[in-house]
Amino acid sequence: MRAHAPIVLFCYNRPSHLQQTVKSLQMNTLASESELYIYSDGPKHAQEAEAVNEVRAYISGISGFKKVTIFESPRNKGLAASVIEGVSFVLSKYPKVIVLEDDMLSTTDFLSFMNNALDAYAERDDIYSVTGYTPPIDVPENYPHELYLAPRASSWGWGTWAHKWAKADWQVRDFPSLKNDGKRRNAFNQGGDDLWPMLAKQQKGVIDSWAIRWTYSQFANDAYGLYPVHSKIKNIGTDGSGTNFTFKSGEYGEEMAEGDVAMPADLKPDADLIRAFQQYYRLSFLLKIKNRVKYGI
Repeated sequence: MRAHAPIVLFCYNRPSHLQQTVKSLQMNTLASESELYIYSDGPKHAQEAEAVNEVRAYISGISGFKKVTIFESPRNKGLAASVIEGVSFVLSKYPKVIVLEDDMLSTTDFLSFMNNALDAYAERDDIYSVTGYTPPIDVPENYPHELYLAPRASSWGWGTWAHKWAKADWQVRDFPSLKNDGKRRNAFNQGGDDLWPMLAKQQKGVIDSWAIRWTYSQFANDAYGLYPVHSKIKNIGTDGSGTNFTFKSGEYGEEMAEGDVAMPADLKPDADLIRAFQQYYRLSFLLKIKNRVKYGI
């Protein structure tokens, strides 16, 4: 029997969201058999110290897992540095990992699904990440599987393997050549029209994102993200409480589905489904631009 993947949970200054996330995880059937690593980021300024201290008082009493290990940063690292450093450390000890932030609700079989997927597709060179979330795309009626491949990595309830995470280029050293290659930029944007603009902003220091660099590393290695047709994750952080600006929305994973998911070894990318995936992110990107103009940000 293979060992279960450790869970890595990142938190900051939202004790209420964190408590909901942990309670949801504790209800998972594999929780008591899984190790939990918690990374608590430090406050940016004195006004956040109280909320961070409340978070740390709560995590000190968390139980229901095989083992709980807590890392409390004395300074504010920011989410990108925290995730890259934290996931890299855990993957230096284990071959696979499951990662969440402090605003995710999960089904009771989320951990089972993730472990099954991580075991089933560990040796697939064209799959770099798995997730329990799926955006509300229009899945073609004749699509025969309960999983699909998409040219994008999800940052919501996701997992990966040490040997694939190790191939990530966090400096994006080929950015200059990508910037001058329109054909390659268009290929990158098959996962959503927002990808290239996000990467450009990250490289300019406008945004601090690990996820766009992870998605680009996946693209650079001709790999996909694995998604379920029905979500096992729901995001509760799109209420304006996060550190990055988000528009309030109730569409993210409203419908979560319990139940076993078949995992065919020969799962292939489906052109119609990828078009539906791309269309969802195109519309989301256009809506975000419209809202940014409306709100003057």
